[in-house]
Order: sequence, then C-alpha cells, then structure tokens
Amino acid sequence: MNKTIMITGATSGFGKAIALKFAQNGYNTIITGRRKDLLDELEKELNAIGKIQVLSRCFDVRKKDEVESVIGNLPEEWKKIDILVNNAGLAVGLSHIQEGNIDDWDRMIDTNVKGLLYVTRAVSPLMAARNIGHIFNIGSIAGKEVYENGNVYCATKFAVGALSKSMRIDMLKNNIKVTLIAPGMAETEFSLVRFKGDEEKAKNVYKGIAALTADDIAGVIYYCATLPDHVCINEIVITPTQQASVHYSVRS
Repeated sequence: MNKTIMITGATSGFGKAIALKFAQNGYNTIITGRRKDLLDELEKELNAIGKIQVLSRCFDVRKKDEVESVIGNLPEEWKKIDILVNNAGLAVGLSHIQEGNIDDWDRMIDTNVKGLLYVTRAVSPLMAARNIGHIFNIGSIAGKEVYENGNVYCATKFAVGALSKSMRIDMLKNNIKVTLIAPGMAETEFSLVRFKGDEEKAKNVYKGIAALTADDIAGVIYYCATLPDHVCINEIVITPTQQASVHYSVRS
C-alpha cells in the first residue's frame, strides 16, 4: 500500500519539486496551494506518473477556518497522512525595521508561523492517533543567523526552528519524527516574491552563485523520509558550496 504525503505551497519551487519526487517514488500525494490554475497543472503532471493517487486542495494556510474545513473533510482514505511538509512560506519586502511595511510583516507572520501552526494542528492528531508520522518544516538559514533588513522574515524562521524542536518533544511519545530543513541561497520564486515581481533585483541575489535548486531540497527531504524507522534527522542546514553562512559567500 502506498504511503501518503501532504505538501503545502505545492504550486511552485520546493513544494512542486517535493511533490514530483515523492510521486515518482510511489507516494500518494496531497497537494495544496492558493493558485488553483497551477495546482490543476501539477495534478495532471502527477497523475501522468501513474500507479499513485493524487488529491488537490486549494486553500490559503493563513485562513484557519479554511485549513480546518479542508483537512477535517478529507475523504477517510486520505486522512492516513504519513508525511506532512509544511512548505508554504515567503519573504516579502526588504527594509530596515523602522521603515518596515506592516502589511508585509503580517503576511510573513500569518504564512510562515500561523499557517504552519494551523496545518500542523489539523494534521498532527491524525498522525498521533496512528502513532506514526513525519513532519518536515521548511525553515531557512535566516532562522539561524540574522542579517540587515531581514528582521521579521528572520524572526518567522527562528520561530519555525523553535516550533520544530517543540513539536519533536511534544509528539515523541507518539513516535512522530520532526525534521527542520534550513536552506541557504536557493533559486526559486523566493526573491521574485520578496522584491514584489522585480525580476532584475531577484536575479542579482544569485549572481555568481551556483545556488541550490528546488530539486536539491526535494532530494534531501526524500532521503530523510526514507531512512529506517528508528532514525530521525532532527535538523539539517543546506547551503550552496559557495555559501558558508548568511554573511559569508564567494561569487564567481
């Protein structure tokens, strides 16, 4: 019987790559996101793989009622979720705290922290009831070190790190693994969203760096998810070879 994985923010970047990686390896896949057109496209792509089942649900993780309704009303056969990937998240804006856009702050906090909590609160009891499960939280190297103009984004990713440690302790008796994935520079839609569609600024972030790709992250998550039952990777920080930390990188 195929295992089941649920991925938030599956319409692009890490989420899409994770969905494809696991589906290609025989996992039934629940994909979620806000952009229905992209979800529909991905659903078709996953179904074309064959030998798996795919369920698509369009909702916004920031909206507690939507999260509770969608997950609470999953068909019974889909409630046996083996892996949850809390991937939905973003950085938006890049300014000093005294000049910050409060709407940007709310968007990051509501998505990166509250959205992760809403989804985890809805899914984790299903795992706890079966005494099995694995939760992956997508954090960031920005949750390890702060940098100028990163303020609220860094704060949300520090929160993801703390929540991951707490989840691991809280659900230890339920045999649930929790893994924090903390990537460094990764070329996805991340910077395009941060700079609100400014493609030139987004490209400059990765100039001269062989950045991580979404497939790199998907591969690491698949590795962690397929280790023996008695092995749990609690936390992993991943950077491009040209980046040692937030503050130290070498561009070619």
